[in-house]
Amino acid sequence: MLVNGVVCKNPNVVTANDFFFKIMPAAPNAQGSGVAGVAVDMLPGLNTLGISLARIDFVPGGQNPPHTHPRASEILTVIQGTLLVGFVTSNQLLNNTLFTKQLAVGDVFVFPQGLIHFQLNNGKAPAVAIAALSSQNPRTVTIANAVFGSKPPILDEILAKAFMLEKATVDWVQQAFGAAPVAGGGGGYPGNGTGGGYPGVPGYGYP
Repeated sequence: MLVNGVVCKNPNVVTANDFFFKIMPAAPNAQGSGVAGVAVDMLPGLNTLGISLARIDFVPGGQNPPHTHPRASEILTVIQGTLLVGFVTSNQLLNNTLFTKQLAVGDVFVFPQGLIHFQLNNGKAPAVAIAALSSQNPRTVTIANAVFGSKPPILDEILAKAFMLEKATVDWVQQAFGAAPVAGGGGGYPGNGTGGGYPGVPGYGYP
């Protein structure tokens, strides 16, 4: 039987370990944050429960850059240090209003499903946060990676017009994200798309 694309384990062979996972800090990436996610592909006991979790470690000045979770809302609490967090509303609601807040230990902030949001350690010491998400497999779309590091690359003329930039600037940014910009769209994609510093985090959905 499949439920949400994940095989249900025979209840006769379920053990306590199916509901247990030891989460360890992830090494910081190029953005200065390390995301250790716990989703259904890592913790079978989450299947059908509609929840998952991530631990995010930040070096001073590190950030979890603008991204979205297409399948989940997120509630985040700071357990060490301080964070500047925020999200942006949709085009139709309040015309892309930014809601932002400075958080200290014990503070909680909610990011609605699908909205672009971020976290920044603007303190002088490391910071740690725990994020709970309303899906067993929330996935993540990191905006810069998706736009400038897609496979194959988005036409530079499209991005130049959308971001009001010169094509040469768009090409430079795409190259930084591992893309091989080609005017008019064709061509392959020799890069690996990790220019934004995300080598891939199992369960949390970073590309």
